[in-house]
Amino acid sequence: MTDKVIFKPGNMLYPLPAVMVSCAGKDGTDNILTVAWTGTVCSDPPMLYISVRPNRFSHHMIEETGEFVVNLTTEQLAKAADYCGVRSGKDVDKWNEMKLTRKKTESLQYAPAIEECPVNIECKVREIIRLGTHDMFLADVTGVQVSSEYMNENGKFELNKTGLIAYSHGEYLTLGKQLGTFGFSVKKKKKKKRK
Repeated sequence: MTDKVIFKPGNMLYPLPAVMVSCAGKDGTDNILTVAWTGTVCSDPPMLYISVRPNRFSHHMIEETGEFVVNLTTEQLAKAADYCGVRSGKDVDKWNEMKLTRKKTESLQYAPAIEECPVNIECKVREIIRLGTHDMFLADVTGVQVSSEYMNENGKFELNKTGLIAYSHGEYLTLGKQLGTFGFSVKKKKKKKRK
């Protein structure tokens, strides 16, 4: 057993999804920001959250309209995801700079989705929780769009073939090899028939 180094309390829960969040204000101004502070909070009803610093350009848009879209990112979108996290929409049009396409959502009035992302999760804010450095937008999932190119012949969406990326301690990473499927640790092995 190795010795442990004691750190001050902090966020060391990694890896996390690196998602691009698209949003718009009532005046039509829209933006993309990248967040890693996001996750599922409930299955039924489907809910998730994002945490955003109040000084971010997108914060007021999400607060004003109560809408945003969580767009899953892939290896091909890693540069765009990073760019949308380090540049401000006050200074640049991230849609144009990263050559991303606005896509109409099915359940939202203002926020567009990002066409190039394989999954677009449409969200309506249920509650804003002021926490400190970040405000948490607790939201209901009101719609999901997925790229048809990843649907197999049986109608199953093959999410893990999209090339998803994760964020871990300042680095973007691709997902590794499959280690098992849900429940593999308790699944009974089939007995071989004797001949």
